[in-house]
Amino acid sequence: MTALAHQPSRRTLTLLTGLGAALTAAGPSTAAPRPAPAPAAARSGIVARDGARLFHRDWGEGRPVVFLAGWGLPSEAWAYQAAALSDQGLRCIAYDRRGHGRSDAPGRGYDYDTLADDLAAVLDTLDLKDVVLVGHSMAGGEITRYLTRHGDARIAKVLLLAPMGPCPARRPDNPDGLDPAMFEQFRQNVLLRDYPRWLEANSGPFLTPTTSPEMKDWIRGMMLGTSMKALVECNRSATAMDLRAELKTIRIPTLIIQGDRDASTPLEVSGRRYAALVPAARLIVYEGAPHGLMFTHIERLNADILAFAQS
Repeated sequence: MTALAHQPSRRTLTLLTGLGAALTAAGPSTAAPRPAPAPAAARSGIVARDGARLFHRDWGEGRPVVFLAGWGLPSEAWAYQAAALSDQGLRCIAYDRRGHGRSDAPGRGYDYDTLADDLAAVLDTLDLKDVVLVGHSMAGGEITRYLTRHGDARIAKVLLLAPMGPCPARRPDNPDGLDPAMFEQFRQNVLLRDYPRWLEANSGPFLTPTTSPEMKDWIRGMMLGTSMKALVECNRSATAMDLRAELKTIRIPTLIIQGDRDASTPLEVSGRRYAALVPAARLIVYEGAPHGLMFTHIERLNADILAFAQS
């Protein structure tokens, strides 16, 4: 996604963004009064360490593939992957990050340690083994931190889709990073001031010129339902992270897929850096693909996920 002209520079926002959101419940019924059903998250059997309940979808049978959405996106963002791949011999599981979709939205727990522990709660509660983890954008950090904190005993493979740069902020050993103050400026002047306007202006580069207006509206609609607390705090955690040392410790097969027209987290500072840091990594570049390739390159991405999971 790109920036509005009067806001931080395009390069600043390219390291900040992704799309996502929550789905809303149906409207009121005209039937006789009855007790209101419990929220979806309250009916979920997955409970994080701090008591937050995590909504998940679980479709199909076979090798488990667990999908983690990018910044702001709920599990519904994987609809085109889960619906197709669950009919092709895979068990497709996707869950809503806390503060997203139908999961609880507490005012805490948006640091990478807690988010990684939430992933552990999903895997442990469902007792999943031989798992393929698929993470988009900031979810690459959650997967990396999960492997650091919990090991890879349950995990067979990792697929990182358009991951964020492993160290976005400027540091003494990372002079090409951005000034942390610029990230805070984005949060204060964009997210907390006129987030809907920014979404409208930036949905185009997240997708492609041929993406339908209806698809754009659906994605924006999902994102507008995401907790503002989650958006701000997840962005803060993602832009402050430094995963470089952790990535070097990943020993399981890792596939990285990214487009060469990714305006949200450019290939050279993200996918290529991941590929250079992870010992067992392989990089596939989609020509002309943007950040939201799960919406724009559905057939090709599904084929690559299926081949990777079944290999």
